[in-house]
Amino acid sequence: MKFNFFFISMFLLVSCQQRASKDQEILSAENGVIEVFDFEELQTFLSDHSDQTYVVNFWATWCKPCIEELPFFEAVQATHADKVKVILVSLDFPDKIETKLIPFIKKNNLKSQVVLLDDPHENEWIPRVDSSWTGAIPATLIFNASKRRFYEGSFTEEDLKNELLKFTKI
Repeated sequence: MKFNFFFISMFLLVSCQQRASKDQEILSAENGVIEVFDFEELQTFLSDHSDQTYVVNFWATWCKPCIEELPFFEAVQATHADKVKVILVSLDFPDKIETKLIPFIKKNNLKSQVVLLDDPHENEWIPRVDSSWTGAIPATLIFNASKRRFYEGSFTEEDLKNELLKFTKI
């Protein structure tokens, strides 16, 4: 009898913990928690071949040129969401999500999708993004089903719009 009680108690404990975890995930998703990926997981964002044009920007909260160009990406996402999908890939340190990244996103009211790349093997994944990438940020990959271009360095608003015109009518 004690044996059965132990297993039933353990089952209930595990079930409650799993339910609490699910509730927390749902709550977190509603509050915009940052998804963290290694490069293999991130590759799904770098290889979609739909009719949509993707703008994948690699940036960090400590990078001044990155921060200066973020409003341009936000404007594209806000005005052309039907044609362009902007994904902001943060290269901030994972232990700074709560103290730096999330407050930065809230303060700057970022609406584009933000993900964090947590992969210490940058010498392996940087050339897989683009063979010309030195690893400097900001860096941006723009692609759709028929075209792919990589840009190392920051954009002005006009330069970003001009580049996007090569991919889609915005």
